[in-house]
Amino acid sequence: MPSMKINLLYGYIAMFMALGNTSVWAIEVDHDQPAQLPTIKVEATRTDTSYMETPASIFRVDMPESSQSAQVNLTEIVKGVPSIQLRNRENYAQDLQLSMRGFGARSTFGVRGIRLYVDGIPATMPDGQGQTSNVDLSSLSHLEVLTGPFSSLYGNSSGGAILATTREGTGKDSIEMSYAGGSHNKNRAGLILQGGSDHQYKPSYIISSSYFDTDGFRNHSGANKVLNNAKLTWNLDDGSKINWITNYVKINADDPQGLNRQQWQNNPRQVNDTNNTYNVRKDIDQTQTGITWSKPLNDQHELYGMAYFGNRQVTQYQSIPRSAQLNPNHAGGVIDFERNYYGADFRWTGKELLPNTRFSIGVAVDKMDEDRQGFENFNIVAGEPSYGVKGTLRRDEDNSLWNIDPYLQASWQFLPTWRLDTGVRYSNVHYKSKDHYLSNGNDSDKTEYDKILPSAALSWQILPELLPYVSYAKGFETPTFTEMAYQADSNKSGFNFDLKPSTSDNYELGLKSQNQLGDFTVAVFQSKTQNDIVSAGSSNGRSTFRNADRTLRKGAEFTWNKQVWKDLTVNASYAYLDATFDSNVPALGKIAEIPKGNAIPGIAKNQAFIGLAWKPDQGFYAGLDTQYMDKIYVDDSNSDAAASYTIASIYTGYAWKYADWGFNSFARVDNLFDKNYAGSVIVNDGNSRFFEPADGRNWSAGISVSKHFK
Repeated sequence: MPSMKINLLYGYIAMFMALGNTSVWAIEVDHDQPAQLPTIKVEATRTDTSYMETPASIFRVDMPESSQSAQVNLTEIVKGVPSIQLRNRENYAQDLQLSMRGFGARSTFGVRGIRLYVDGIPATMPDGQGQTSNVDLSSLSHLEVLTGPFSSLYGNSSGGAILATTREGTGKDSIEMSYAGGSHNKNRAGLILQGGSDHQYKPSYIISSSYFDTDGFRNHSGANKVLNNAKLTWNLDDGSKINWITNYVKINADDPQGLNRQQWQNNPRQVNDTNNTYNVRKDIDQTQTGITWSKPLNDQHELYGMAYFGNRQVTQYQSIPRSAQLNPNHAGGVIDFERNYYGADFRWTGKELLPNTRFSIGVAVDKMDEDRQGFENFNIVAGEPSYGVKGTLRRDEDNSLWNIDPYLQASWQFLPTWRLDTGVRYSNVHYKSKDHYLSNGNDSDKTEYDKILPSAALSWQILPELLPYVSYAKGFETPTFTEMAYQADSNKSGFNFDLKPSTSDNYELGLKSQNQLGDFTVAVFQSKTQNDIVSAGSSNGRSTFRNADRTLRKGAEFTWNKQVWKDLTVNASYAYLDATFDSNVPALGKIAEIPKGNAIPGIAKNQAFIGLAWKPDQGFYAGLDTQYMDKIYVDDSNSDAAASYTIASIYTGYAWKYADWGFNSFARVDNLFDKNYAGSVIVNDGNSRFFEPADGRNWSAGISVSKHFK
């Protein structure tokens, strides 16, 4: 796909004129009665507006009523969202690689720079590190993906936000059992119990439990995962609503690690270390619970509250050579930590206190306490080293961080078709580390970061089905504890508290339209970032980071979807993202200078998606989708790149309902044409092991049966 050469602003204006001159109609379902377009409420912006009234790039992804995949990874459901680049590492030890408009692409594992929420409960720590592993797709109702300036309303590390909402129990009590299998001995068994309530003190409920295991596409990439999710909902007579959510996830996963180019070309399925000397792996055990409460006091005032608590335990074995660990300042080859995290969010909303206005005032409080240790990944037995085991203690510290973020939002419809949405948040994060491993010195230290984040959006509702808008916000991202864990100089121990937070100025010009040609969104954007947090190299288990004076992200996004005939729908999207260093980054030790104009690694400049689906309420359904992803550079010097690729998936299934019974079966093939490509890259790996190969042609199939009880 050629790079975009046209002037983006001119392209936007041309699209605006074309849509503005198009007659806007309801979608016709027959020749006599036009059907009204659905009114879809969005929650991510907290403005109580419909999708067509929201001046932001926000995408809602609804889970299909009939399962079309094994429901294991988020990559199965967000393919067509243009602002997201979500990559499957085929490595369950390191989670998915998620970036939004280029934010978060530097992450070597987990999620950085993106805010994640499940039923209003944060899945992101106060410092911006998060994970997607606790999202239960089998009980999921929908996702909202918020990007652009409006996401700064969520404070630190909000280069974008993903809000997952699980279903609420409805109707009669029911049970659903499911099983899916596929390539590489993938197996997933699931059970869902659910039911509604007709009494205010009796909750509706949905309880979901699943077990997944696989041998893995690559050697030494097997994994198993237990995921349980429960949600109780009370709808009280005074209008109050209470949700209580509890989630548990346990993962045991082997880690095949990245490959260098020669290894990838020779055998993409191999483990990095042919002898698997260190038995690299990760064990995760996480439990969290939370409650949300909303209460309308009257027509003008409403209260909202949320509180949560969680515990996460991780043990990770790395392939760090014994020779590197002989450095007295090295933290060892086994990471072992236990983390407690908790917080709350309280908000008041007032409507019509002034004519045509809406105000929200709130405060979010989050805290994380972590007991972190490091051990050598070997023991000496009879004079010989035994690897891949927990050895001598090399790191022992208590880490804590917290924030108290007050925020204010206001919306004012100052003319019948014009609205101004504004917001401001004081974002602050406080770090503290208490060192208990003193043989290499006392590395205890603390620091704090803070920033005031204003935002504003102006929108014009030209027609109920046509909305242009313009928005601006200040962004803020602190380094995470993990990114500060090591000094860039390997001869020094302790945290790298010299890292600065990055700040950004974010601009967006957008258009939304619903007309007889379908639903359209167009957006052009630009983010200018100061002190961007970038990699300073990754070697021997130590990923280090530094600041780049300036980086620049600019691009355009387009989506279109339409019900073209009866139950036949089409969805298409395209995104262009030019992410570059906007100033020279000087050399640091063995790390070479990064010249201005180099591409930020891990980010594709072009991506496109088109999907065609036949989805009736019952009977046979089918779909075909194709995804294109441009090449991505593997390091700051742009010395190598994972090539562009185009892949296709196809699926079919049958859904049937009769009386109190329901039945669904599906079969699908992914990577239909067996493309050999890199699913993701490990950015700036010091050993040039950048590439994480994607699976070749692979299949999955499943069946589910449900029964409602009287």
